[in-house]
Amino acid sequence: MTTPTPHIEARPGDFAKTVLMPGDPLRAEYLAQYFLEEPRCVNRVRGAYGFTGTYQGKAVSVMASGMGMPSMGIYSYELYHYYGVETIIRIGSAGAIADSLQLRDLVFAQAACSNSAYARQFGLPGDFAPIADYDLLQTAVRAVAESGLRVAVGNILSSDTFYDDSNSLAAWAKMGVLAVEMECAALYLNAARAGKRALCICTISDRPLHGEACSAQERERTFTEMMGVALRTAWEIT
Repeated sequence: MTTPTPHIEARPGDFAKTVLMPGDPLRAEYLAQYFLEEPRCVNRVRGAYGFTGTYQGKAVSVMASGMGMPSMGIYSYELYHYYGVETIIRIGSAGAIADSLQLRDLVFAQAACSNSAYARQFGLPGDFAPIADYDLLQTAVRAVAESGLRVAVGNILSSDTFYDDSNSLAAWAKMGVLAVEMECAALYLNAARAGKRALCICTISDRPLHGEACSAQERERTFTEMMGVALRTAWEIT
């Protein structure tokens, strides 16, 4: 396949080597407008906005991944394989599973469990453990060391279901899983297969076991601490 792809209209060279990927297209637009210098729009296909600009003098891109592992799987694959992207940092929302997590806490996904069949495509003779790039994770941890932000590092769950009849979150909590979201495992699997780097940073947007949640507008516009950490991490590794 050549560029543009069926899902991304950008030309070769339009994306920086490092791409930040929120799920929400409006969060991508917000980050580009308020954090990047001289951002330019490089993708509008299907509303999956992508922008490239600079942050403190270094090129960085931001692009929406959409919701769920199939969507993340498509966009991260094309960025890694057809646009020369080396690093993707997911910046998304997650639901707390661990009781210790509060709304707006940050979670760095060291690894991602999943109830998805996404990994079956690789034909492995066992179960693969999707993990973050260690250098990226270490850089992100350093970026918040003296910030005073509440941060947890550990295992998360990437789920194919948002409305789940099984009520299984309590079972994952028993295994020490911190939070649930819908994209990380696919990103980590694609990065591993492509020999590239990935990290997932999430803000706790709701506590499903306790009935607490941020509004849609809060999710779009107030998760600025996560954006700042991701940008500092991108700047350090670029």
